Order: sequence, then C-alpha cells, then structure tokens
Amino acid sequence: MKQIWAPWRMEYIRMAKPVNCILCDKPKEDKDDANRILYRGKYNFVMMNNYPYNPGHLLIAPYRHVPGLDELTAAEMKEHGEITQQCIRVLKKCFNPNGFNIGVNMGKVAGAGIADHVHSHIVPRWQGDTNFMPVVGDIRVIPEAVDETYRQLKAEFRQ
Repeated sequence: MKQIWAPWRMEYIRMAKPVNCILCDKPKEDKDDANRILYRGKYNFVMMNNYPYNPGHLLIAPYRHVPGLDELTAAEMKEHGEITQQCIRVLKKCFNPNGFNIGVNMGKVAGAGIADHVHSHIVPRWQGDTNFMPVVGDIRVIPEAVDETYRQLKAEFRQ
C-alpha cells in the first residue's frame, strides 16, 4: 500500500481554533507575508487559504465585519466583484487552471467556516484534480507547498 503524506494538515487539526475573527484580525496586523495576504483594496482584501482545497485557493473578504453579501455597501460589493475578476486573471496566468469554483457560504448551516464574516472562495480546478483519494481515503492531495504558491501569486498581484 502506498502512503501519501500531507503533514501540514496536522497543524490545522491540532491547532486551537481562533476565538476572534481572523478576517478582521489578520488585515490589522502589519504581517501580510506571514498572513498570506496577497492584495489590499480600499474595501476588500485577498488572502490565501492556509488549508486549501487546491493550490491557489483564495479568499476575498471585506474589511468590515458583516455576515452577508446583502449587507455590503454598493462600493464594497463592486470592489469585491472587481477583485474576484483580478484573482481569476492572476490564477489563470500563474497556474493555467481548466476552471474555477467560486462561491460564498453565508451562515453556518450553509457551510461557512467563518459564519459571521462574509467572504468569497476562489478555487482553481484542473482536469483530474478530483480522483479516488477524497472518496476512498478521505484525503486530498495538494501538489505544492502553500508558501510556494503564495510567492508565485504575490509577484503577480504586485504588477
């Protein structure tokens, strides 16, 4: 039997889950690289998911702590959409995905891990990236270290 090691997942499994909202706290810190914040707009920012479904899994969140898209101002929502487009362009250039899953989980029952601070997910997809591993082994294989993905994407967002 072959084994696939994904040791970075244990960090997430064992860690104490934050009490405060990371989508509020991380942008206030002056540590964008450590927090994997790729881009800052006027109303929204982009950060990498530290426990991604696929390489390049991004989160777009408003700085303001609100639970739903319906509570964003017109300016916040407009910028959120524009940043989503920018993320897609950057991911296409860096990783040439075959498609994307883009979505918002509003509320805990909808699957939101951070239920009271709305955010969008952008997950690049490639042909064959879902195989027997998640179904049979309850394992997802990420072929690149998150730090390496961050370095590649950060260079594109700076341009």
